[in-house]
Formats: sequence, C-alpha cells, structure tokens
Amino acid sequence: MEHIDSFRIIGIKTETTNENGKAAKDLGKLWEQFYTENILDKISNKKSDDIYSIYTDYESDYTKKYTCIIGLRVESLDQIPNGLIGREFKSGNYQKFVSKGQMPNAVVKTWQEIWKKDKELKRKYTTDFEVYGKNSQNRENSEVEIYIATK
Repeated sequence: MEHIDSFRIIGIKTETTNENGKAAKDLGKLWEQFYTENILDKISNKKSDDIYSIYTDYESDYTKKYTCIIGLRVESLDQIPNGLIGREFKSGNYQKFVSKGQMPNAVVKTWQEIWKKDKELKRKYTTDFEVYGKNSQNRENSEVEIYIATK
C-alpha cells in the first residue's frame, strides 16, 4: 500500500468501456492523438516528462464505462492550452504494480491480472493510473508502473 498526494494533470481524454474490445480501439486512438498532436510540447508547467494514463469517472467497475485521460502532471491548472483538459485528483491509498516487458502487451497482461484479483484488491474505482517514465521505452525491457486506488 502506498499513499499518493493529490496531483494535477493536463492532457486529452476519451470515454470508453472494456466491453467488446472498445477500449483497445479508443485508447489506441487517444495515444495516437497524444503523439501526433505533440501534446507533450503543449503543456508548459509540467513537473516532468513522465506520461500519465489515468482511468477515472467509473460508472461502476472495470466492466462498465469510464474516462481515460493521457497527459502530464503539472504544477497548477491555471494555464490549460486550448483543446486540452485539466483535472485534479485527490490523495489516497494505492496498490502499485509494475509491468515489465514489451509494451503495450506487458501493460495489458498486468491489467488482466488486476481484473482477476478485483475483489481481493478492494478497489475504490475512483482513479487508477499508469506512469510511463524513462524506463517505459526500452523495447522488451520496458517498465510501466500501475497504481490502483484501494480502500
């Protein structure tokens, strides 16, 4: 269990669901938009270049609708560039998982393991997120951290 302080994100978002493989298509498009529109360069008050993929606004659990935001942690939400959104996430307790291997396959595999343990993890379904840091682009040796909000 890890306590994470509140944080702010500026980025882009989509609403999706894991039903019928919809999330795979929607999230793929969102990542493509993130890179083709150089969202990274549009955010001025970023805390680092680590990319956050946040899952929030859950309708119920991982089987229903939710919002995905891809963006960067920022100092404040005072300057949100046109076309982007800003959100603040409350502090809380999180269970950390580390995906290791070829991306995005390693992340998909870790999420499948998380879903299998859904009940025992005592998930809150408030905000879950992935952090793509400097080790996330190392081909088959990549690492991505996943944080699950827990009670």
